[in-house]
Amino acid sequence: MAGIRIGGLASGMDIDTLVSDLMKAERIPLNKLTQKKQILEWQRDGYRDMNKLLSEFDKLIFDNMTLESSLVKKTATSSNSAAVTATANSSASNVKTSIDVANVATSTTWISNTIDTTTFKSPSVDTEIELKVTNGDGVTTNTVKMTIKANSSLNDVLSQLSNNKDLGITAFSESGKVALTKNDTGSGSKIQLVDTDSQDLFKSLGFVKTDGTVNIDATGNLVVDTATGSKEGVNANFTINGLAVNKSSNNVTINNVTYNLHSKGTADITVTGDTDNMVDKIVQFVNKYNEMIEKINGKLSEARYRDYQPLSDEEKESMSEKQVEMWEERAKSGLLRNDSILSSSLNKMRSNFYTPLNVTGATFTQISEIGITTSKNYRDNGKLLIDETKLREAIEKDPNAVYQLFNADGTDTADKGIAKRLRDTISSTLKDVEEKAGKSTWTNQKYAIGKNLDSVDKQIDRFEARLTQVEDRYWRQFTAMEKAIQQANQQSTYLMQQFSGGY
Repeated sequence: MAGIRIGGLASGMDIDTLVSDLMKAERIPLNKLTQKKQILEWQRDGYRDMNKLLSEFDKLIFDNMTLESSLVKKTATSSNSAAVTATANSSASNVKTSIDVANVATSTTWISNTIDTTTFKSPSVDTEIELKVTNGDGVTTNTVKMTIKANSSLNDVLSQLSNNKDLGITAFSESGKVALTKNDTGSGSKIQLVDTDSQDLFKSLGFVKTDGTVNIDATGNLVVDTATGSKEGVNANFTINGLAVNKSSNNVTINNVTYNLHSKGTADITVTGDTDNMVDKIVQFVNKYNEMIEKINGKLSEARYRDYQPLSDEEKESMSEKQVEMWEERAKSGLLRNDSILSSSLNKMRSNFYTPLNVTGATFTQISEIGITTSKNYRDNGKLLIDETKLREAIEKDPNAVYQLFNADGTDTADKGIAKRLRDTISSTLKDVEEKAGKSTWTNQKYAIGKNLDSVDKQIDRFEARLTQVEDRYWRQFTAMEKAIQQANQQSTYLMQQFSGGY
């Protein structure tokens, strides 16, 4: 604890200024530690910025280059979209198909007799009913059990039926009648009323015969009564290139092409490769790569200005905002200059591009074969150039071969496509950089620079404690001096008084 501090009352000296000036010299090593800490933090942030660049490029590779559905798109056009439309996946062949639709598939609808909807009430107690539903394709689903709440209104009961996904029906009431429509299409739809409680409920909904009994067949299936306007669902019937097809759905997939039937009629469906999409994705990929390596190369070659050290708060106060900005720009410069992790990563990525693909029967084995080459200008530091005409020709010749050039699987680097190689290199680099500079969510002890920061913080704490002791020592010395001068002054005054008293 600091003792009593006496200013320069006796000596006339500005002790505060003297101690402050002495402490400035004492603080020089502390300032250097603070500067070292700031440089480590800037370096850490610089590494993390590089990892962000690499991660963004890796995401673009995954989204644009590795997903076949994204890169190798097919376009299906119809000569009569009112009758038929189509979509083709990336594996579809470039074909032309003629379709003649005789009829489209429809859903089964059960319509009740007229009931008094205003007086309808469900049973007076909660009642469990059991139903079994068969879909339009003839496949029977599991038995569905549901509880009808006591005294539910008609709308409540119909909502329960509609909202049960396992039933797959839409139920509503209009003009005193109840309509139940199967959500899927096809001739195989059935609703079986398994128990007496379900039969009683549907009887109260108006599904009754002329004798007042529930309108079900011998196996308990709700009857499609044409007298009430009910309609049985039908399958779609069409011919594709002359071959007759009967399906329960209007969405039919054949040879990786999904045909969507809308109405009776004929149409020609033409499937072609979406060359523009593939060209655009590869151009985006190359542009992102060029942007990334330009920034990384910029950091690797950035000049280091060692005379520009981080500014203290006092130094910043004496400078304008613009001056501080310009100073710190130079102080931060070159912190990743010639970094071995980033340099090695760039070299590996260049190798990833130019190592020939070692896959038997591959149409394209090198990226130059599809129109992508390295700039001959040494200042471009390995940027890629695209001959879009050659790229387009390669895609039109064999889009799947272009896809394989980027995405072939393999255990060795040469067996892998370019995109997979790059993602391996990026993954390795991200790990190496994280070991050095960590992540924002990591504690300092998990990475190298963080451990250095903790070490510097401990040195700063120890030095600040020492400075406190040094400052207290200076004040004790000056206080002792002031006391001594004050005592000497008192003695001098006393003596003067004694001498003057003798005259």
